[in-house]
Amino acid sequence: MINIGIVGCGYVSDLYAKNSRSYSNLRIKGAFDLNPLNRERFCQYHGVTPHQTMESLLEDQSIQLILNLTNPRSHYAVSKSCLDAGKHVYTEKPVDIDISQAKNLVNYANTKGLRIGCAPCNLLGNTVQTVWKAVNEGQIGKVRLIYANYDDGMIAPQMRPWEWHNSFGVPWPAKDEFEVGCTYEHAAYFLSCLNAIFGPARCVTSFSSCQIPDKGIVVESMAPDFSVGCIEYDDGVVARVTCGLVAPQDKSLLIVGDDGYLFVRYLRNDTEPVFLRRNTIPVNVKRVENMVNRIRSKLKNFEQFIPWPIDEFQIYERLPFALPQSIVQASVDKRVDFMLGPNEMANAILEGRNHRLSGDFGIHLLEQIEALQHPERFNYKRKIETTFLPIEPLP
Repeated sequence: MINIGIVGCGYVSDLYAKNSRSYSNLRIKGAFDLNPLNRERFCQYHGVTPHQTMESLLEDQSIQLILNLTNPRSHYAVSKSCLDAGKHVYTEKPVDIDISQAKNLVNYANTKGLRIGCAPCNLLGNTVQTVWKAVNEGQIGKVRLIYANYDDGMIAPQMRPWEWHNSFGVPWPAKDEFEVGCTYEHAAYFLSCLNAIFGPARCVTSFSSCQIPDKGIVVESMAPDFSVGCIEYDDGVVARVTCGLVAPQDKSLLIVGDDGYLFVRYLRNDTEPVFLRRNTIPVNVKRVENMVNRIRSKLKNFEQFIPWPIDEFQIYERLPFALPQSIVQASVDKRVDFMLGPNEMANAILEGRNHRLSGDFGIHLLEQIEALQHPERFNYKRKIETTFLPIEPLP
C-alpha cells in the first residue's frame, strides 16, 4: 500500500481522486490547497482528510507519495518542498515551466534517493500500448512519417470554458491555461507517446502564433494558441505535430510505414480503437471499397450541397488491445485513467525498479515543448540535447 497526499485541489484533482478508487494499493490520505474553499470541497466530496497547511500534510510520515496538481508555474516550488520533506513526487505536466529549474528538481531528487515522475500517463493506456505493440511487431514495416494532432477546437470565447466546473464545483483554470499556453498544457499527450515508441527526439523545427488574442477573459499575457512542428527521430522517422485552440477538434494519430499505416481517431482516450490499413489489400475487400466509392461519387455529383469527405472510403482492420480491459474512466466524457502514472510509479517504488515516466523523460518533453511554443528563442530550429533511458512497453 502506498499512501498519497495531494497538493492542489483544483479542477483536475477530481479526476485523479475518482480514478484512485480503482486501485486497492493506493490510498489518498490527505490534501492541501491554498484556496480553503477548494480544499474543503475536495476533501468533503472525496472523503479525504484536509490539511490547513502544506507543512502539515508533508509532516504526515505515513504519506510516501505526493501528487503535485497545482498550476504549472507553481510546480517547482511545490515539488521542491515535497522533496525536502522526503516525499516522492508525481507532478502534473510539465515538470516545470523553466527547463533549468526542472533539471534542478530531478537532480535534487536523485541526490536524496527520491523519485519524481511527470504526467501525462496516456502512453500507459491500452490505446498507445496497442500502437506500440503493432510498431514493434513490424505490422506497418519501417516507419517513415507521423502526423499527430491535439486541436481542441475554438473553445474560447464562444464556449466560455471558465464556466466549466468539476464534480465539487471548482472551475476549469482558463486564465492559467491561456497564460501558460496550450502547447505546454497539451503537447505532451502525443509527444510522450512518440518519445516512448521511437526514442529521444533529435531536432525540432517549429512555428507558433496567437490567433485569438481576446479569449473572453482578462489575462496578464496571452500565450500562443497554435503551434506546429516537425520532429526528427533516429532512423529517419519524422513527426509533424500540431497543437491549438483554433481549428476544429482533432486529436488523431497517423503512423505511416512502408507496409501500411496505423490510425487512432482520438489519442486522448485510453481505450480508443487502433486501426491498421495494410498496403496489400485482399481482392474482395478492394472490390467492396471500389463499389462504395463509385456510389459515393454518383451521389456527390447528384447533390452539390453535401460536404462529402475528401478521402475515399477504406476498410480498416481493428487491432485487438494489447492489454486486458480494466479501465474505470475518469468521467462520462473522459475515457481516461489519470492514476495510471502514479500507480506505475508506486509499483516501481515497491519493486525497486525504474519508473517509466521519469524526471529525465519529463525534462526531454519540456525541451521539445519549449521549442514548439517558443521557436523564436532557437531561430525556429532546436537541436534537442536531453535524453532518457529507454522505456519498455507494459508486460
